Amino acid sequence: MTDVVVLGASLAGLWTAAAAAGAGARVVILDRDPAPAGAALRAGVPQGAQPHVLLHRGLRAGEELLPGLRGDLAAVGGISVDTGRLPWLGEHGWLPAQSSYDVVSLTRPLFERVVRTRVLALPGAGIRWGVRAVGLARCEAGWRVRVAEGSDVTASLVVDATGRSTRLRTWLSEIGVDTPDPLTVDARLGYATQLLEGGPDPRDLPGVVLQATPQSPVGGLALPVEGRRWLVTAMGFGAQRPPRDADGFAAFLAALPDHALSAILHSGRPVGEVAVHRQTGNRRQRYARVPDWPEGLLAVGDALCCFDPIYGQGITVSACEALRLRTALAAGARAGDTRRLLRDFERIVDFPWAVAIGQDLQMPSSTGQQSRAQAAVSAWASQVGRRAVEGDRRAHRVLMRAYHLESSAAALLHPALVASVALGLVSRTSTRAPRPEVLDGLAA
Repeated sequence: MTDVVVLGASLAGLWTAAAAAGAGARVVILDRDPAPAGAALRAGVPQGAQPHVLLHRGLRAGEELLPGLRGDLAAVGGISVDTGRLPWLGEHGWLPAQSSYDVVSLTRPLFERVVRTRVLALPGAGIRWGVRAVGLARCEAGWRVRVAEGSDVTASLVVDATGRSTRLRTWLSEIGVDTPDPLTVDARLGYATQLLEGGPDPRDLPGVVLQATPQSPVGGLALPVEGRRWLVTAMGFGAQRPPRDADGFAAFLAALPDHALSAILHSGRPVGEVAVHRQTGNRRQRYARVPDWPEGLLAVGDALCCFDPIYGQGITVSACEALRLRTALAAGARAGDTRRLLRDFERIVDFPWAVAIGQDLQMPSSTGQQSRAQAAVSAWASQVGRRAVEGDRRAHRVLMRAYHLESSAAALLHPALVASVALGLVSRTSTRAPRPEVLDGLAA
């Protein structure tokens, strides 16, 4: 018997295994995919060809779980990007450049390979590929994971990290545990991404973001990745989701409010086909509200709460959940720990969930409507964004901290920020940042 079984070898599962092994537990990961050959795309990670960002809070959490991780990512070619200097066109115009939190940009398969290698080097950690979990049963040891191939696995703690495809609610129903329906908000976002060889030198251009807004629900981004390559992404909501054919993709980028992404696309050589992804709805399970929640069972990452990936929060949230799990395991098991951990996970999820659905509910294509409180918060955040575009350095810092999950919603109400917004509303003039000069070198 193992101490901990983790279902799913994606990043949420890997963070969880790192946490368990770091607390001294014997842990095995089960994954239905065959063992990947190096940094290869996997069927179980359908979003693997899309850009991925480990927000600064996630980078710190990853370093705590796997010390030296940042250096490992850099060693395989990860690109350091200062997000405060990233050309960013938002609702009110271009954000002025102001050094802020940095991230490491690389492709998702390579990111997973680096983390997986580090996790499997930990004492007591292992993985079984090609094993599909089909159900759960209680047993004397705690839990028996029923699998479709090979022998069942028993453990005192089972952690569901199977992502959006989780079947945990079905399995719980089979053993007599009822769970409430999840909260859902779907703005019907669609992604399309082209990998390029060549393109601009990332030392000259760290990337570009053209933000989709309720008034213009299309946008895109470009980020440099390892091997002197770029990921160029188009995004759109509802009926304006980008196509998968190369010509349609190029035309979509050419029609955006700025030509920067189109210019980057034509500055390199396309590698492979355009990759499309449309599983982007927000869904939050409410397991902490189940009064008879079974001890020794947890859900993490997208299996617990999945976000619209446009905000880049999922990997970071799962790393923070793993840190909380490591603390609990290191302290020793006590009765009721599992439900208490789920409540702690809910608190970790609260702020990024509010950010994601607050933005998505503003989109005309979204399911559901904002409450009055949500509408008020969105309107206020928009005014803070306006002040950042107009050069208010505090507003810029607050937005960056919120984006990287390094603060809470309360930071948006700092008295000095309130005064700045009020001044901006009564002022008859405003100065906004021009288009960043770093983009001038891109051909029209």
